[in-house]
Amino acid sequence: MAENQEPVHYETYLQLEKILGAQKLRSEAFSSKPAHDETLFIIIHQVYELWFKQIIHELRAVLDMFNQDQVDERNIGKAVANLDRVIEIQKILIQQIRVLETMTSQDFLEFRGLLFPASGFQSFQFRLVEVMLGLKEQHRATYGKVRYTDFFTASQKEQLKEIENGQSLLEAVTAWLERTPFLSLENFDFLEEYEKAVNSMIESERKAINDNQDMSSEERDMRLGMIAENEDFFNRILDHQQYQTLLKDGVVKLSYKGALAALLINLYQDEPILQMPYNLLQRLITIDELFTTWRYRHAQMTMNLLGKKPGTGGSSGHDYLLKTAASHHVFKDFHNITTLLVPRSSLPELPQGVKKELGFYFTQKTKADNH
Repeated sequence: MAENQEPVHYETYLQLEKILGAQKLRSEAFSSKPAHDETLFIIIHQVYELWFKQIIHELRAVLDMFNQDQVDERNIGKAVANLDRVIEIQKILIQQIRVLETMTSQDFLEFRGLLFPASGFQSFQFRLVEVMLGLKEQHRATYGKVRYTDFFTASQKEQLKEIENGQSLLEAVTAWLERTPFLSLENFDFLEEYEKAVNSMIESERKAINDNQDMSSEERDMRLGMIAENEDFFNRILDHQQYQTLLKDGVVKLSYKGALAALLINLYQDEPILQMPYNLLQRLITIDELFTTWRYRHAQMTMNLLGKKPGTGGSSGHDYLLKTAASHHVFKDFHNITTLLVPRSSLPELPQGVKKELGFYFTQKTKADNH
């Protein structure tokens, strides 16, 4: 025990009196017979807010690591650990919906009318999480002419504005990717060699289709058309000018150089130095996927409980929630890299010097070195 430190009691340390006394039922204030399930409804949402607070805590730690001119590569492992914790919390958020679904529609309707106009839209912490990850206002699904910040105090609006004007996790990771030093080393032009591998792969696929005598002409044309579309996607992503147009139109969010670095990391993920960066990118994809799953499950729960009834905050309810699940992706560019991958057997061979820089090499001392 530290000097002059007083002993602490479990209940005092956790401030349980405040937490356990924070469930104030609206139905108790307006009815002689409180709605039994309102307690569950309040606790579920209070627990959500506590988990949001922890997610914000983890994201701030990661942002602090990446908001540097020089990112200490030793911190990448720490960042992955922080993001792993966020992922495990997200899984709990999704599982909590199952607990809420033990409440029937009629149970909910017993007190729902007392909640207007309170709504999950008013969760400042969740909006903070979205902004910290990199969701911009122009990419948000909206209803009516309501801005997502309209529900908050002046101080909260200022916090959201400050974070949105600063570096989000997506922007910080993009800046880190842009500094990847392995795109052109020792006469090895990654983009040039990769394009050769892509062209070879596409031609092999075309030949396999044309040589297949069991296909009908309709099926052959359909498959060749799909390959042509895929080839067009490769060209649009790899051509700098076309990519800049996609970036300007908001189709992609990563910078051109950042996208190429992410592609290189995915292609050569087995190289020792790239394994941890690859893990980091995979964690971002998982966070995106789990928030999409959470939104979708929320939408399905709303449909089960309320059908087509509008939300208490004035939205279209289920339809709006479903729309956010489809559109509120932050790290979609990392998902799309999967389309650009080629088989390991088709990867351009790395020059020995580059391979050495991407690996861990130790020289064994000889007896002579020890004298």
